[in-house]
Amino acid sequence: MKINNLGETDGLPPVEWAPIADKLATGSMPEAGAANSRSIWLTTLNADGSPHVTPVGAVYVDGAFWFQTGATRKGRNVARDDRCALSLSVAGADVTIEGRAVRVTGREELGPVVQAWVDQGWPAEVDETGTGITAPFNAPAQGPAPWNVYRIEATSAVVGVTAEPGGLVRFQF
Repeated sequence: MKINNLGETDGLPPVEWAPIADKLATGSMPEAGAANSRSIWLTTLNADGSPHVTPVGAVYVDGAFWFQTGATRKGRNVARDDRCALSLSVAGADVTIEGRAVRVTGREELGPVVQAWVDQGWPAEVDETGTGITAPFNAPAQGPAPWNVYRIEATSAVVGVTAEPGGLVRFQF
């Protein structure tokens, strides 16, 4: 892993990845009343190269973020161009993960991810074919099930520490 301390010229200390990864794995979110304490934002690329940003119900499983989508703009975008970024806040830091969205199929591969959504209260399950997921409800814009599931294969992350003394680092994986 390559580390670039973006705050060095401002005298900010380097940020370590391990505590951030632990917060992602344990779901260590900001305080419930904090701004954007529950929002995860996914950025995909429109056909003209402009960004498309939308909130998603992503989960962090086995060291990676996962999201699902149907017949939406983000679904069309990642099918055409898999580059994406995902941004969220964890306790004490803002995190942006950059990478590629890789579609995942198969009961064995999707099982742990579906369980993470179930644990959060969304009764998802792998569909009969094993190529996507289904649930009794989803965001209306998703279209009919089954919905495709994507794992973000991270290439880099930018972490900004929000508590004193602060810090801003880019990690390249």
